[in-house]
Amino acid sequence: MRFKLVLFLVGLSIYCEAKQQYERKVPEGPTHFLETFDSNEIGSKWIKSKAKKDGVEDTIAKYDGEWAVESSSDSVLEGDLGLVLKSKAKHHAIAAKLDKPFLFTENKPLVLQYEVKFQNALDCGGAYVKLLEDESSLNLENFFDKTSFSIMFGPDKCGTDNKFHFIVRFKNPVTGKVEEHHAKKSDFMSSVFSDGKTHLYTLVLNPDNTFKMLIDRNEVNSGSLLTDLTPAINPPKEIVDPNDKKPETWDEREKIPDETAVKPEDWDENEPRMVPDADAVKPEEWDEDAPEMIPDPTAVKPDDWDESTDGEWEAPKIDNPKCNNGGCGKWTPPMVENPKYKGKWTPPLIDNPNYQGKWEPRKLPNPEFFEDQNPFQSLKPFSAVGLELWSMTDNIYFDNFVVTNDEKLAEQFAIENWSVKSKLEAEQAEKKSEPTEKEEGKEEEKDDDEDEKDEAEEVKDEL
Repeated sequence: MRFKLVLFLVGLSIYCEAKQQYERKVPEGPTHFLETFDSNEIGSKWIKSKAKKDGVEDTIAKYDGEWAVESSSDSVLEGDLGLVLKSKAKHHAIAAKLDKPFLFTENKPLVLQYEVKFQNALDCGGAYVKLLEDESSLNLENFFDKTSFSIMFGPDKCGTDNKFHFIVRFKNPVTGKVEEHHAKKSDFMSSVFSDGKTHLYTLVLNPDNTFKMLIDRNEVNSGSLLTDLTPAINPPKEIVDPNDKKPETWDEREKIPDETAVKPEDWDENEPRMVPDADAVKPEEWDEDAPEMIPDPTAVKPDDWDESTDGEWEAPKIDNPKCNNGGCGKWTPPMVENPKYKGKWTPPLIDNPNYQGKWEPRKLPNPEFFEDQNPFQSLKPFSAVGLELWSMTDNIYFDNFVVTNDEKLAEQFAIENWSVKSKLEAEQAEKKSEPTEKEEGKEEEKDDDEDEKDEAEEVKDEL
């Protein structure tokens, strides 16, 4: 009883320990967008979509997933709120206008940063952000999967496929076609989807076309818009002629059999690869008269065995224990490599005098070719941030969005907000593990007490 009371009080003290009060800290400097969710109402800034998804049954086409502004589970800061995706197996879409459009032509870096906490381990879903193109037709109430975006960034998971997206939409100036270009897959800790902690996602895209992707202020991917996207933004100058075919007489063989070669007279193709070892000697302990398997002497015929229907009962066979010392049954020498073995004869290969090289189809000028050595400045400006998500897991928590062209500002914002939260979450996790350790110690003491009690009872009985 005393043990249970102590354990209860320890747990209660941890639970009741006063939380640190949330203090809104905003960066000093210019931002295009800043959201810290300081009211428990979504308000007028964030617009829920009323659109329907194309090509989907009406029952699931609506963007009717629920959103709310609330504290996260196990929040370490009293009064800290965030935007929470509340539903599962539904389409969700919500967006907010920037204070001013972000123009890549201003030749300043783009920094996008926000926090995500998967309160329930993510099975299939995403938490990525779309930066919606600045178009006169942009209506956030009609935001859906086909709404034009300039950049998409953030984590995504389904099953064992973990992704950290950076996608750029770029318009081919020759054809007018818009195509998505993806950053290479990055290696990052998949635990972000299941550890229940708040994680920070940062994208920095520079005017020199370089980019870097960070999780919890640690770089996990980097590259250039010119060299590290798939497909490449700049298409190849030439393309393969799809109508060109390899001539039937084209010879791609580098080597050919020497037709003048003759099999040597002493080449015996009938010699086997393996032969018995002529030098092997049967071990003295080997008993060729003893069988390898014998009837199990301990076996007993089942009581319900009917020989008229089941046949004559035979005990199951077991390995003969007499064979353990040396061996039983007919002895045969082990097999060894045959020194006379040569195998099937084939003529040696020689250089092909008619070799024409590896055939390749001819190239044609690419009608869609263009070359943009500064794609950063050609990216479409954007004027809104949007979350357009399908998830099989609910209660995905978002907080502390910032869009700016000042990387140091975003870093300071992260230090004053996410870093504080992350440190407190680590301390909370450590404290939660302490009762378990104490409980193990108390259980050991309890076992010792019970052993002593049993010994006392035995002595009492003897007396």
